[in-house]
Amino acid sequence: MLNLLSDQFDWRALIDIVLVAILLYQLYQLVRGTVAINILIGVTLFYAIWLLVRAMNMRLFSHILGKFIDVGFIALLIVFQQELRRFFIFIGTTNFISQGSLTKRFLEWNMKGGRIELDTNAIIKACKNMSESRTGALIVITRASDLKFYANTGDPIDAKVSVRMIESIFYKNSPLHDGALLITDNQLKAARCVLPVTEDADFPAHLGMRHRAAVGITENSDSLAIVVSEQTGDISLAKDGRLIQGLTPEKLRELLDKNLKE
Repeated sequence: MLNLLSDQFDWRALIDIVLVAILLYQLYQLVRGTVAINILIGVTLFYAIWLLVRAMNMRLFSHILGKFIDVGFIALLIVFQQELRRFFIFIGTTNFISQGSLTKRFLEWNMKGGRIELDTNAIIKACKNMSESRTGALIVITRASDLKFYANTGDPIDAKVSVRMIESIFYKNSPLHDGALLITDNQLKAARCVLPVTEDADFPAHLGMRHRAAVGITENSDSLAIVVSEQTGDISLAKDGRLIQGLTPEKLRELLDKNLKE
């Protein structure tokens, strides 16, 4: 018996189990905090029952469940279209393959071609002024991924980063103030950009759409997002789907310097 198990369980079976575990974990991370998590659990249980029925050689029941699974695959593509879209956007960012420091340095040297240093002083000064005047703002700083897809949803600017430009864009009567400002290579690339919002069910209800969009874009990319609240004037920074609130200009500078050097 032990010899039979040892013959069936070799290194390929171990790799198979590890890959399946990684896939299930990534699927869970993708739908965690959304209503889709309940659907994923239901589908997993249904598939486990089908495997059990097949193992017990219950041919008729197995055939019926198999037909449900064949049709259900198409239904899942429809139900999980938002999650699949987020997944492919995640795959499309270079952050997906640049977790290691050596790989990341190579990609920065090979793909960025010597990016221009960001003028964080101008961004922080503008955020401080807008915080004092209770001017709402959403600024996205791109890193490895330049977010061209989202830049195309807004109006192109292509201007150098400056305090006056940022403040004028988010001035309440400006036609460009509603939406996000994308900054790439120390250039204001586009304003009034439409961003994906987070679907996290535990997201604080008192925060508005700017904060939801800031978390949403950092869930789908390696970018940083700064939010200035129109109601309170509070400054927040979003990274990797997490929101840090109540920042002073000094703390914002510290976080930007730290994350932009990574």
